[in-house]
Amino acid sequence: MIQRCSICKLWSALILLAGSTAVSAAPRVTSDVLAVRRTRPSVGNIHTEKAATPGNSVFATEKSKKINGMGTGIMIDERGYMVTNYHVIADVDMIRVELEDENRMKASYIARRIRTDKEHDLAIIKIDGTSPKPFKVMPCGTSSDLMLCERVIAIGNAFGYDGTVTTGIISSLERNVEANDTVSYKQLIQTDAAINPGNSGGPLINVNGEVIGINVAIRANAQKIGFAIPIDDARKIIAKMISIELMDGTYHGLIAKDVVFVRDFDSPPIRTFVVDGYQADSPAAISGLQAGDVIVKAGQVDVFDAVDFERALLHRRAGDAIDVTYKRNEKLDRTKLTLAQYTGGRSSVTSDVQVTARANNDDSDRFWSQLGLRLTVLPSSERGSLGKTRHVKGMRVVDVKSGSPADVSGIHKGDILVGLAKWETASVENITWILNWAGNETVANAQPTQMRFLVVRAQEEREGFMQIGQPPRTAAIGN
Repeated sequence: MIQRCSICKLWSALILLAGSTAVSAAPRVTSDVLAVRRTRPSVGNIHTEKAATPGNSVFATEKSKKINGMGTGIMIDERGYMVTNYHVIADVDMIRVELEDENRMKASYIARRIRTDKEHDLAIIKIDGTSPKPFKVMPCGTSSDLMLCERVIAIGNAFGYDGTVTTGIISSLERNVEANDTVSYKQLIQTDAAINPGNSGGPLINVNGEVIGINVAIRANAQKIGFAIPIDDARKIIAKMISIELMDGTYHGLIAKDVVFVRDFDSPPIRTFVVDGYQADSPAAISGLQAGDVIVKAGQVDVFDAVDFERALLHRRAGDAIDVTYKRNEKLDRTKLTLAQYTGGRSSVTSDVQVTARANNDDSDRFWSQLGLRLTVLPSSERGSLGKTRHVKGMRVVDVKSGSPADVSGIHKGDILVGLAKWETASVENITWILNWAGNETVANAQPTQMRFLVVRAQEEREGFMQIGQPPRTAAIGN
């Protein structure tokens, strides 16, 4: 009997030892851990400030209180371009981005708004500071093959707790969500990963560490109901916002589309950028590219979609020839694409080859017809060259229509328009919003809307008034 008990004790000890070994052998470095390590350096924790005075008037003289905000951004280019939600940076006066590298070292940068798309709740911002090495771009996946119950991870600045990581699953796909009476979203990803205020604009990633959605909203008074914009949909909007026509005034004329090949759920999808054609007599037309070609590289950038292609050409000058590697009939080949200057109508490359540009921007036509102004965004290099004036943001007047409200009111070619009707005019979006407001005021009051404006001329501020809605009365500013 004693012998049997000893044997039992021995077996029990062996079983316990085996169990202990099995537990200790369980990996701590899971796929979730690896996914977060891969993506977290590309996540920016956004902090914002804006004045609490009504209208954020550029003409206000009283001191205003500051309202703090928070959100998250995703790095899309090594030079510091990030995507976030429009509502994160709308109407703010200051944007600060905090990043954390692979070694958990943090750095803080001031950023500025570049482009916004209110309808799709997306915005592009850019870090203005320098970094000892290029910023790390977020690995991009696809939202075309998502599965219910697939594991996902959200990273963001939840309630100001920077870099917060939460996990969950995909709860549903293609959700249409009404945030309020004026804002609605289409075809969203629903997840039960905890999404909180401050997560907006941040990534929803898969277990491979690839962004598959941009967190955008939560269901109020609910538990674990959050929503994200599918990354494939978002990237199409991002490509338009960073197009070289808008950003640099250059032009390529290539017509192409993003195509994702889903083989099976055990193999990663293949993301490709496929040529559909080109505009007649454009730089792309004389490059030798043909419909069906798959572009795999432009300059030093590997190309998987339109965002990659546009950012590869970003900040190149008209006349620059960019090496483009493409695949045709499963064979790789190379050509050069020479950029042209975009003028809103006709463009030309340095070889004097004339190319046809795209149609005029609708907003530009509206500024011309209603205000009598042709405007261009003030380059960042000129924003600090306005002498002693306190205004450093605005739009350059490149042409004034004879007899227009702007002309009669005394605005000149070369002026920098920095304020209109009490708001700043630092972007196309600013002025479009102001004109919409003015139109509503004209209808409501049944009379023309008089707008105060502020320009900088020869490093001096000048004020005046113009009217919208009928032939303007003379109210010229001094010369």
